[in-house]
Amino acid sequence: MNKKGFIFDLDGVIVDTAKYHFLAWKKLANDLGIDFTEDQNEQLKGVSRVKSLEKILNWGGISISEEEFLQLMDKKNTDYLSYIETMTEDEILVDVPKVLNLLKVENQGLALGSASKNARTILKKVELFDKFDSIVDGTNVSKAKPDPEVFIIAAENLEIAPEKCIVFEDSIAGIQAANAANMISIGIGEKDVLSEADYVFKDFSEISEEFISQLINKH
Repeated sequence: MNKKGFIFDLDGVIVDTAKYHFLAWKKLANDLGIDFTEDQNEQLKGVSRVKSLEKILNWGGISISEEEFLQLMDKKNTDYLSYIETMTEDEILVDVPKVLNLLKVENQGLALGSASKNARTILKKVELFDKFDSIVDGTNVSKAKPDPEVFIIAAENLEIAPEKCIVFEDSIAGIQAANAANMISIGIGEKDVLSEADYVFKDFSEISEEFISQLINKH
């Protein structure tokens, strides 16, 4: 049997939690008297919490002590967690369950590879936790994408060679990480942004059963 490893990023691929990050950062910035726009939020995508807060303080021309900095990071995460507490399976992105179920029926390896430390919480909220054979998140890795660490660990957990793994990603850093791991990279989003991916689809509704079969049966 031709068993492959299918590794999914979380944010922007399975669910869209970007809006909750935006709300939490906006609340924090506004509390500090800093205006915070959606354009600025775009600049924080794929950026760590530390670097994001540094950018916001820089935009506001504010300097604070290290202790206050840590308190603000905690506050942002607490607010973010309060937003994701309200998540339901209605927030799963289009046709994701269809693809996951198809891969399950074909007995393929399924893993999550995300930088989010809240990945397990979110998967439980949207009732997808049990779909994955392995979950690798921000609590398991020390290097951020484009370093391939998260995907390499996922492949090891699935006991499938990296070159037999397929990664679904919505960020250029994630695509670069998949390519560096010698995995097939599939971009979910815009072709011009994710041009380094092997394939790009707007969303999972564009991915056919035939295409999935081709991936499974490839070499």
